[in-house]
Amino acid sequence: MRRAPFPLRSAPLLALLALSACAKEKAAPVLPPPEVPVVTVVAKDTPLDFELVAQLRGFEDVEIRARVEGYLESIDYKEGTTVRKGARLFVIDDQQYIAALAQAQATLASAQNQFDKADLDVKRFTPLAAERAVSQAELDNALSARKTGAAQIEAGKANLEKARLNLSYTKISSPIEGLAGKAEHKVGDLVGKGEPTLLTTVSSIDPIRVSVAIPEADYLRFTRSIDAGKAARASAPPILILSDGTQHPYPGKVLFIDRAVDPQTGTLRVDLAFPNPQRTLRPGLYGKVKAESEVVKNALLVPQRAVQELQGTYTVVTVSPENKVETRKVKPGQKVGSNWIIEEGLKSGDVVVAEGIQRLRDGMTVVPKPAAAPAAAPAAGGK
Repeated sequence: MRRAPFPLRSAPLLALLALSACAKEKAAPVLPPPEVPVVTVVAKDTPLDFELVAQLRGFEDVEIRARVEGYLESIDYKEGTTVRKGARLFVIDDQQYIAALAQAQATLASAQNQFDKADLDVKRFTPLAAERAVSQAELDNALSARKTGAAQIEAGKANLEKARLNLSYTKISSPIEGLAGKAEHKVGDLVGKGEPTLLTTVSSIDPIRVSVAIPEADYLRFTRSIDAGKAARASAPPILILSDGTQHPYPGKVLFIDRAVDPQTGTLRVDLAFPNPQRTLRPGLYGKVKAESEVVKNALLVPQRAVQELQGTYTVVTVSPENKVETRKVKPGQKVGSNWIIEEGLKSGDVVVAEGIQRLRDGMTVVPKPAAAPAAAPAAGGK
């Protein structure tokens, strides 16, 4: 009897395996094209902003110093308060200066007496010398004494004026209206010995002065923008961002631009004035000044996260009308907030994958969907 090539008991097992394989083939899903977030490139005029670290100063910072030597007799203001122009701040003991003034007055009076006597001698000797009743030498001596007396009068007047000034310097007043700082010395201290001693500082703070150091590249872009008529008077005024992140409610204006660039830092000092009617801003605070440097015409913006960089080569992934992806080289320019200006490689209307580009390959079919708008971020120039 001829044997079967397979045992009869294996037939049900083979049938079961065959059915299982067919079931797996039917269960294997066909993956749909992946969804990718995209943005459409649009050309629009884009202002370029820059942020600079700023230090606040008084619009006028006046150091109050002792101009004469003496013991501090009184402090006549409340530290940290606003003082009027001409308000008395300090008094230095003036006894020695009162005495010096009296001595100068006496010296001047003595010189005046000497001059008067010499002048009388000249008037009396002149006709007598013509009649040879007195010698010419006596007349000459009288003339010389009158000249000396006149010189002594002038010296006496100068000394008297100096004594009056020194006496006036013992009462120290504020030359401006402003915020007076703490007193650097207390009553009884000897001040003004050898050099003018700093007593306090008075600062006018409305408006307040804000100083920034602008890089020369930003300065040149700004001036070129003005020359080309792109920014100039129509540009947004500078704003001040305080150290706690809040924005000062009043815009500023440029006070002056320094004469020369600092060769060590490559920056140019610019001072701005910001209104400070509530007087909340004080000298010494730090913040940031945000200003517009120029406006780029018809700029093409894409999200920064959509741009890949590898060994100095920048690329983006675009989606064709047939929903096929393609890697394209681009040349980025300035960064504007969370976006990047693309100078070459894209045109208005191109569709760019906003994120997740690492898992895409050229030629893949995708399902584009609009990308979510990113959170607002401060704009800053730079590459």
